[in-house]
Amino acid sequence: MADTKQSVAFIGTGIMGAPIAGHILDAGYPLTVYNRTASKAQGLVERGATWAESPAEAVRGADVVFTMVGYPEDVEELYLAGDGILAASKPGAILIDLTTSSPALARDIAGAAAVSERTAFDCPVTGGEAGAIAGTLTAIAGATERDLEPVRALLETFTGKIFCFGGAGKGQSAKLANQVALAASMVGMADALAFAQQEGLDLNATREMILTGTGASGALEQLGPKAIDGDWKPGFKVRHFIKDISLALAEAEERDIALPGADVAFTLYDMLDAIGGAELGTQAITILYQEEEAAIAAGLDWSRYTSEHEDGCGCGHDHGEGEHECCGGHHHDHGDGDHECCHGEGHGHGEGCCHGEGHGHGEGGHGCCHGHHGE
Repeated sequence: MADTKQSVAFIGTGIMGAPIAGHILDAGYPLTVYNRTASKAQGLVERGATWAESPAEAVRGADVVFTMVGYPEDVEELYLAGDGILAASKPGAILIDLTTSSPALARDIAGAAAVSERTAFDCPVTGGEAGAIAGTLTAIAGATERDLEPVRALLETFTGKIFCFGGAGKGQSAKLANQVALAASMVGMADALAFAQQEGLDLNATREMILTGTGASGALEQLGPKAIDGDWKPGFKVRHFIKDISLALAEAEERDIALPGADVAFTLYDMLDAIGGAELGTQAITILYQEEEAAIAAGLDWSRYTSEHEDGCGCGHDHGEGEHECCGGHHHDHGDGDHECCHGEGHGHGEGCCHGEGHGHGEGGHGCCHGHHGE
């Protein structure tokens, strides 16, 4: 059966994509790869993958195409551009997007694929870099079991579990639900470690104790040790987590649902981004609770946050002319009253950041999160 394996194209060989593609290659599938930064695919090429000079070249002739890129706009460009995947792939190809992206975009791509005699479905994954390396990711498919059958063996090369949610875009919605849970868990982990530290407790012992009870979380189990050790290397980057939370909040806003836990997490991660933490791992949220020296050691700069707040918005993004696209592309009303960035909650980023707690970003320290430093 080895000689009948489907030919595969894989676009996006970053932190997660490279090990996923490696498992496909190791399973004996003919693999063609493309990445904007060619060096990130070099290891795969050295192991036998074929390098393509463009996405169109990569997918031409492939039976199955995987994409795993950064943002919805990247996905849209890859699939729907005039020379994109839908145009360049062969009729009958199966197109699988592993990116965490927009449910509406996933539906658009699936619809366009069906018209052009291709099959496309969203299949974001969860499990982080460690799961990608181990080949134990959870796949979250916007497809039926029947839709998945032609590629199940292929998906099983890098997954431990596969969930089917029955229709285009539903995989993305389910993944965003996961990210909403993770967002609250990350804040809970950071809160718990900060509280334990202020109480003079041993952080490792406290973490082990929490993991024996109902306060346990994947965040505390997997990322807690890194946070305690001051290891900010990304398994999942802050900037990508901001994107995911933003997508979830946008969906919630459309459906008039409040997600206060996710909103708090968004505010904190947006702050971390503003001081230079976009490329750090998500566990770096704990830096916001520490003395300024910890931020400096991690290469962060609180003065960037202060200066941008003085400019009026404080979201750390470039607001050009026209409509303000703060907070992950949501068009909030920055009128004369409270600053309504962070999803219209009116948090008033003046005297009190972090949801009006009055943490004192004045003289004598940055004073974020719980006001320990601004006295």
